[in-house]
Amino acid sequence: MNIKDLYHRSIKDIKQRCQPIKKSRWWRFGIVTSIYLLWVIWMGNAWLLLGLPLLFDIYITSYIPLTWWKNSKSAATRTIMSWVDAIVYALVLVYFIFNFIGQNYQIPSSSLEKTLLTGDYLWVNKVTYGPRVPMTPIHFPLVHNTMPLIGTRSYLETPTLDYHRLAGLRSVESGDIVVFNFPAGDTVALKYEESPEYYDLLVEQYGRQYIKENPDKFGKVIYRPVDRRTNFVKRAVGLPGQRFKIVDDVIYINGKPQPQPDNVQFRYLAAMSRPLTEETCHELGITIDEVAPVPVDNNLLEEIRNYLPQASAQSSIYVLPLTGQMIKTMTATGQLKDYIKVSRTPLNGDTNLFPQTLSQDWTLSNYGGPDGILIPKKGLTIPLNSYTWALYDRCIRNYENHPTAYLNNNGVVYINGFPAYQYTFTMDYYFMMGDNRDMSQDSRFWGFVPEDHIVGTPMFVLISFDKDRSIFNGGIRWNRIFSSANPDK
Repeated sequence: MNIKDLYHRSIKDIKQRCQPIKKSRWWRFGIVTSIYLLWVIWMGNAWLLLGLPLLFDIYITSYIPLTWWKNSKSAATRTIMSWVDAIVYALVLVYFIFNFIGQNYQIPSSSLEKTLLTGDYLWVNKVTYGPRVPMTPIHFPLVHNTMPLIGTRSYLETPTLDYHRLAGLRSVESGDIVVFNFPAGDTVALKYEESPEYYDLLVEQYGRQYIKENPDKFGKVIYRPVDRRTNFVKRAVGLPGQRFKIVDDVIYINGKPQPQPDNVQFRYLAAMSRPLTEETCHELGITIDEVAPVPVDNNLLEEIRNYLPQASAQSSIYVLPLTGQMIKTMTATGQLKDYIKVSRTPLNGDTNLFPQTLSQDWTLSNYGGPDGILIPKKGLTIPLNSYTWALYDRCIRNYENHPTAYLNNNGVVYINGFPAYQYTFTMDYYFMMGDNRDMSQDSRFWGFVPEDHIVGTPMFVLISFDKDRSIFNGGIRWNRIFSSANPDK
């Protein structure tokens, strides 16, 4: 049989297979194909067009016997496989929705209170900034990096794809609340992965060798790909190319003070006319876990009066986070007698701020020095010296893939084995902070967030649970359901 005869026979066979296909199935094929073509255009990868013959076969010609089980004589086989078919279809759909449209995300900590609360479940929109093409494309779609129960990775380490972001509606703007992968979460000790004590802090405290030799205490040390690192949510307060600093709790961008978010809160030393109860904290929206009573004797009371002159022997003294509205409410009711920011008392103890070699005199309230710090921008060229290396070494080594780069004893930076006196960034970076300013692990501790770590922006709260209350006693925050996740924008 020659090639011409084989071609005609193949065409004839395809036509015969197409004839009995119902119009409804042709419609379904047309709709799915249209969506697939739009996705291929969005991806900008013509190689994906090779998937069209597979779609045609799935819906029309059925050369690949994917539905063999429908003709099985066994009722059990037909029942089981129908469930398998439905589950696989659902997982594929979820995979595409979660990777290219959006997904749910839980707020695990209080760093953004009172804008977002611990226990909020958010819908995160990935289209706004453009969805990031999965760097670890083979992964289970319903979990992030660890399979429940069995504890294994939920993704395959190979193959991997280079960073690529599809076209979005806009870029990150100042004041946006952003979900991103934790930049310092590239290397993790598994038993501390969800702890504020991330790997770099553990290394400073114990040393790499000790951590490696004690897996019972720290867990196995592994590397996480960018898109499998722990998800964080913070507010973008500094954008690429801007110069950032904080003076007396006010953010300055390029020398200009910025307005505070409506729900920003700080830690205060406060004198109360009566003890705070759990019910009072709930009514005022104070997170009970962050309320620390200060035991007061007569000697300590005299010292406290230097900061709280209205405090009396009957006052209850606390360290706690408060918003401006909370202060107004408690002052009006006479409960709050006096208060002062903790940052203005000896109780303040800011340590391990980024970058450690430059930040000895910086605090959470006064950060960045007199000139501020320049946030890296794609295409920005900087001179390389001991000062810029202290600010940008992690960007250069870890995020821009120059792991062997180093600063020698003479103050010369070497990249790829050669001396380098300037460097041009290949990505944009952001400075992220929580609204719970004094209780937030953010860029002030671990530095800039690269663009390839950006996941998306929360749109609304799906549902919200108060862990301190039962389901039948205010455990569900009904007023937050479908509320805006970024009310300041």
